[in-house]
Amino acid sequence: MKEILDKIQKIGIVPVVALDDAGDAVDLANALIGGGLGAVEVTFRTDAAEEAIRIIAESVPDIIVGAGTVTTIKMADRAIDAGAKFIVSPGFNPDVTKHVISRGVPMIPGCATPGEMEQAMALGLDTVKFFPAEQNGGAGMLRALSGPYRNLNWMPTGGINADNLSEYLSLPQVIACGGTWMVKKDLIAQKKWDEISSLCNEAVMKMIGLQVKKIDSEKGTLDVCVRDNERTRYHLERMGLSFDDNRRRSWELSLLSEK
Repeated sequence: MKEILDKIQKIGIVPVVALDDAGDAVDLANALIGGGLGAVEVTFRTDAAEEAIRIIAESVPDIIVGAGTVTTIKMADRAIDAGAKFIVSPGFNPDVTKHVISRGVPMIPGCATPGEMEQAMALGLDTVKFFPAEQNGGAGMLRALSGPYRNLNWMPTGGINADNLSEYLSLPQVIACGGTWMVKKDLIAQKKWDEISSLCNEAVMKMIGLQVKKIDSEKGTLDVCVRDNERTRYHLERMGLSFDDNRRRSWELSLLSEK
């Protein structure tokens, strides 16, 4: 279970998707991967959710597919049997949480209060969803909670967008943010896969804080400024770039291969 959460932490952003047509599942998953986001939460808000999860799990193994808005044990079983690698719920239901844990799948229950968070911790969880994030105090609330709950991690979702993403991800205990701004239903309905990929890529660039300072065309190198963390390392390597560990704030990147 830890392996899945570790991967999600490196990815940093989990698109939250409502699919009306399971036939769009593969194209959407490929669009997300093309934009640099290798995880997706397919919500059980539509009748197509279960089949969409099954299709993505079978046809696009490079993406970590999870199920969201899971509120019952039956729903959790359907999602897991379809191939969901993690389960997310909007609230904290002890019975659903314990059942998902018993099936060996990461469970990320929604928690909005310290009481709910402590109940989740009592069941052995170290990661919960902070939902709805903005309506419950946003990054400021998590900053305050990080004092007494130093061993708890969060995946905030709800009201997060390109403008406030960095504020949340700057908090050490935030493993990733869930969001819908790059996968809005109208974009999916109109099959604007290139636009979805572009929005995902923009989110990744903002997340790692990539700024080009100097280009040396003769050497094939870039002098850039990026955030100094493992998430940045993951995304740079995914893009085929290497960097000099001896430079903390400005790394020299060189193309390892053409993509």
